[in-house]
Amino acid sequence: MRYRTLGDSGLTTSVVGLGCNSIGRGVDAARTRAMVDAAIEAGVTLFDTAEVYGDPAGASEELLGEALAGRRDQVVLATKFGGPDDGRGEARGGRTYIRRAVEGSLRRLRTDHIDLYQYHFPDGVTPIEETLSALTELVREGKVRHIGSSNVDGRQITEAARAARAGGHASFVSVQIHWSLLDRSVEREAVPAAVAHGAGVLPYFPLAHGLLTGKVRRGEEPPAGSRLARLPHLVTPERLDQVEALAAWAEKHGRSLLEVAIGALAALPGCASVIAGATGPDQIRANAAAGDWEPTAAELAEITALVPLN
Repeated sequence: MRYRTLGDSGLTTSVVGLGCNSIGRGVDAARTRAMVDAAIEAGVTLFDTAEVYGDPAGASEELLGEALAGRRDQVVLATKFGGPDDGRGEARGGRTYIRRAVEGSLRRLRTDHIDLYQYHFPDGVTPIEETLSALTELVREGKVRHIGSSNVDGRQITEAARAARAGGHASFVSVQIHWSLLDRSVEREAVPAAVAHGAGVLPYFPLAHGLLTGKVRRGEEPPAGSRLARLPHLVTPERLDQVEALAAWAEKHGRSLLEVAIGALAALPGCASVIAGATGPDQIRANAAAGDWEPTAAELAEITALVPLN
């Protein structure tokens, strides 16, 4: 496993992280422990969850906290507050919500601090200055080491960075966004903005909902129960063309499609750690191994030419 510093924070993370969205939703306590075991053995240090993950919400944090008991200091624990609007109209970026949310996450994760506390979705109501002020209080109290943002665009990244400087607040050291070789539009504005303001980018859905695993073939239905089976509109002829082009490149160069999907994404400017989800230990081991491959500059140029900005 390779390791990198997350933006300008000084926080070191593994190049491949574990997305914990499936934990508590189809993944029980026993499998969670097996997944955590496999991740740590593979050198994965970044574990990313959220207060809304699991069924019921919070189950992911609870099961992850239980599985990490006795080895909390071996990982970089990241979680998020302020998930999608639940219809109650509460300002999820406000101080009152944040104070309540962090205590809930700390309790469920069985820890006294969160290494990376991320604003999951901007609520569109709370001024970013208030959100940053509340998060800075948590940093000063030792409940949070670093703060990050998620699902933001270039303008929002720049606005938050300027507000942090102007108000003397802690700044976002990470930006978690949807980014894969098949979804590169964030490279136009969001990624450059993150780099300009010293934030590391954490891609989620790096395998394009499973398209880049090679399990979906032209003319065939997505595997039953898979994410793509629920999102068939993502399986388009154009995307299948790109997947086949990447698979052909991988075969020609003695690599797997998974290595290309994760290794090439990790090599793109701004990428700090690839957040790869999993439902079992074997997937975690495969994703971690794929992150070991680092393409040359020439190889990366060839790969990105096959999947131009969309």
